[in-house]
Amino acid sequence: MPILKADYSSLSHDAMASSIGLNVKHIPILIESFIQESNGAIAKLQEAIDTKDFNTIHKEAHFIKGSAGNLQFQEVYEMCKEMEQEATHSNAAFDYDGYFKAIKEAIATIK
Repeated sequence: MPILKADYSSLSHDAMASSIGLNVKHIPILIESFIQESNGAIAKLQEAIDTKDFNTIHKEAHFIKGSAGNLQFQEVYEMCKEMEQEATHSNAAFDYDGYFKAIKEAIATIK
């Protein structure tokens, strides 16, 4: 799968609430929680990529993937899924840095 370019800056809270079956008033709270928790995971993921710690790459990519999937951030979900799978196989040739950059940039567009 290629690295995906995702921009969630024009995300509609109404559409998001409808797609996941929640009241729109809960969306800002969920988004803020996702951003805060993802930032912690991003920091751990960067360190794990730098040290080629495949177990931690797998764990942190899995964490972000699950949260992104729950909130319908499909591109982040797909890239984390790919990273998680490659880390499971300790694939040192995989472009972890490229995927990491794209995931981090995508999450930064979420408002």
